[in-house]
Amino acid sequence: MRCFSRESLRSLVGLIAVALVAIPAAALEVDAAMKQSRAAIGRAPANYEFTASDGRRVRLADFRGKPLLVSFVYTGCGQVCPTTTRFLDKAVRQASDALGDDAFNVATIGFNLPFDNASAMRDFARHQGIARAQWKFLSPDAGSVGRLTVDFGFMYAASTGGFDHVTQLSVVDADGRIVQQLYGESFDPKLLVAAVRSATTGAAPAPQDFSDLVTRVRILCTVYDPRTGTYRLDYGLFIEIFTGLTVLGATLHYLMREWRRQRRAVLPPPTRV
Repeated sequence: MRCFSRESLRSLVGLIAVALVAIPAAALEVDAAMKQSRAAIGRAPANYEFTASDGRRVRLADFRGKPLLVSFVYTGCGQVCPTTTRFLDKAVRQASDALGDDAFNVATIGFNLPFDNASAMRDFARHQGIARAQWKFLSPDAGSVGRLTVDFGFMYAASTGGFDHVTQLSVVDADGRIVQQLYGESFDPKLLVAAVRSATTGAAPAPQDFSDLVTRVRILCTVYDPRTGTYRLDYGLFIEIFTGLTVLGATLHYLMREWRRQRRAVLPPPTRV
């Protein structure tokens, strides 16, 4: 049997190239991200060192004695991280009204070094309008970012637009142990109040329910909508996946049709008796 013709090979290469472009780059896998995040519950992260936005050196142990809320951002993010942080500010205000300004601390950590330095974290806080004494914006030491994010169960991956990452808020008790993870672009502020109370009293926190697949997918597959100032499902992601699968299916169909055509072309004609 002879090989595909040169024209057929060129067409095949073109189809494969289109298919590769149509399929979006691999992003975070929901189950893996959630597994790593939940595995951090009960863990006491190491005593990492940071540079605060005011230039002072800070250790994680400096926050012991009160519950601590920890979020991760990267300052180059133009939409998702700022909006999530502004929502957290509203939730923190409500929690402070209910429990008191000194009842807990907040730390927002930049994970994209060397860009998320102390100066960048200071600018990030200023742009979000946050100037609370109990809220620190921290830049970790470069060599500790990998271990730090693993300790907190925070998973992220580089993408064409920056980073894909889980939107999570880690609740750390007064002894430095992670007792709860809150997920999503927003949540009921009452849940944050209950989480801080649980971290203070040692009572079992009320977990978020992520048994619904759609809810779990929303943790990762959301985009910022500037018209509403909120998040929505990234339907474009699903369209890209569908398009990529369609192109791959068409490629396979083309290969089978070409193989059958050329097979018929080389088969000897039937002999007549």
